[in-house]
Amino acid sequence: MDNREVIIKVEHLDKMYKLYSRQRDRMRDSLGLSRKKLYKEHYALKDVSMQVRQGETVGIIGTNGSGKSTILKIITGVLSPTAGNVEINGRISALLELGAGFNMEFTGLENVYLNGTMNGFSEEEIDAKLKDILDFADIGEFIHQQVKTYSSGMFVRLAFALAINIDPEILVVDEALSVGDVFFQNKCYHKFEEFKAQGRTILFVSHDLSSISKYCDRVILLDHGVKVAEGNPKEIIDMYKKVLVNQTSSEMSGSEQVAEDGTLKGSFNRNVRDGLWKSHMTLNPSNDTYGSGLARIEDFCLIDNSGNMTNTLIKGDSYSVKVKTKFLADISEPIIALSIKNRMGVEITGTNTMFEKLSTGECHEGDEIVATFTQNMMLQGGDYLVSLGLVGYRGGEFTVYHRLYDIFNIQVISSKDTVGYYDMDSEVVLVKNGKEI
Repeated sequence: MDNREVIIKVEHLDKMYKLYSRQRDRMRDSLGLSRKKLYKEHYALKDVSMQVRQGETVGIIGTNGSGKSTILKIITGVLSPTAGNVEINGRISALLELGAGFNMEFTGLENVYLNGTMNGFSEEEIDAKLKDILDFADIGEFIHQQVKTYSSGMFVRLAFALAINIDPEILVVDEALSVGDVFFQNKCYHKFEEFKAQGRTILFVSHDLSSISKYCDRVILLDHGVKVAEGNPKEIIDMYKKVLVNQTSSEMSGSEQVAEDGTLKGSFNRNVRDGLWKSHMTLNPSNDTYGSGLARIEDFCLIDNSGNMTNTLIKGDSYSVKVKTKFLADISEPIIALSIKNRMGVEITGTNTMFEKLSTGECHEGDEIVATFTQNMMLQGGDYLVSLGLVGYRGGEFTVYHRLYDIFNIQVISSKDTVGYYDMDSEVVLVKNGKEI
């Protein structure tokens, strides 16, 4: 039993918004001119309860619109709840939105004093903390420039430096770290660890599940404003993956497996009966698609090692990419390909049926081929883009029959990253004073 003091207590929290179809209905309702309800009720949060104890780092995860940011804004006093109660025991510092509370016409230095004053510090106390703030932000002479000239990276550096250097007992962070570069993020996470060692409390919302997995003691999962579950990071992240592929609780039976003959059982086969595989994936709405039209990629999906169609993978797990092609003309030896890029568009790896020395033979109009590429996910934690291709040689000329650039993303969750794009998957043995440690 954890006997540490409860420092954040949320009880039966609701946040309801009134959605009006017409602006005049909003006015009539506010003036009490109608007896009937002129709005639809939308609950951003519904009966959510949670506790955070002193010294814990607690993550909150969920899809867009699940209520993550809303609950942080209520905890920090930015929003008022419709119903329920929130108790906070300790000085709280919030980093919810880039530049929130900054005056865009002021310099960075002037904003340091402005925000410090808003947080109850005297000018002398801010003077004492100034060097730590400026060293952490590390934006050089830009501290003397107007904030409106800052890049988003400079915003987050200064905002985070302010938030963590006002001696908070509770630090609340909402997605702010996704803007800084890798070195700044590393510095922030070191600060997280320092905070934890000092017995301080962190409440952390992020789509970066690798960071959630690595740094959080406990994770809370929200879905459509409802608290689904809470527990250890691995357990809740696995549940979140199922939320991402729209599985109901009845489908979370743990029966999804890959059979000995390589066929996929469980949710994959069930979802196939529901329609197109790609309808169960998050797709890029602005992907680049082109080709000759002689053949096409009909369908595709990514399948994890439990047989679930998903965009999220655990580093080290086996996964498959399935690509279904259909031929609208006679084609000899078509090549089915996939490639993976990082977020900057750098092509990291890929393969195709020709590289794998697999012959697709003579394909005739109406034929279909399904290619399944199976491998272990050894990319570092982060987001990647997948492209698919159907190409070949026709009349001696290289021909693109159908190509889907950056058609879907893969989010890789990792609790251990190394240098570069790929993990070397090393086994390291240490011998100290003649003894293995």
